[in-house]
Amino acid sequence: MTILASAIAPVLFAIAALHAYWGLGGVWPGSNAADCARRVIGFAGMRRMPGPGPSFAVAAALLAVAVLVLLQGNLIVSPLPAGFVSFATLCAALVFLGRGVAGFTPAWRRLTPEQPFATLDIRYYSPLCLALGAGIALLAVQGMTI
Repeated sequence: MTILASAIAPVLFAIAALHAYWGLGGVWPGSNAADCARRVIGFAGMRRMPGPGPSFAVAAALLAVAVLVLLQGNLIVSPLPAGFVSFATLCAALVFLGRGVAGFTPAWRRLTPEQPFATLDIRYYSPLCLALGAGIALLAVQGMTI
């Protein structure tokens, strides 16, 4: 489980850093705010990136999940009860799994039809969410059995 946590946490830290970058006004991987929004947000008609508040909130949530992953992998010592950490980790896993599954549904596609987001979501974003969710769930379940 230490190896799994060591693989997942850096990905979460990188995604959190990317959200913080967007919160500071960054537009990569786009060439401007509208292009970036079409690539990473995808909601119909969205022509600019969300403001700092939402971006930093997502970054903070991702950092919290990364810490949970490190705790579950016994890579850092927890001041919290093990049961709480496992439960919180399982909740985080369900969020990632839900987002991953949602990306393959017609309802989600109606909400996020912008290109190239729709294509990138099917190819990369949703599968990444499913992979992260599965790995985080495995860590959570392992923590509940010990």
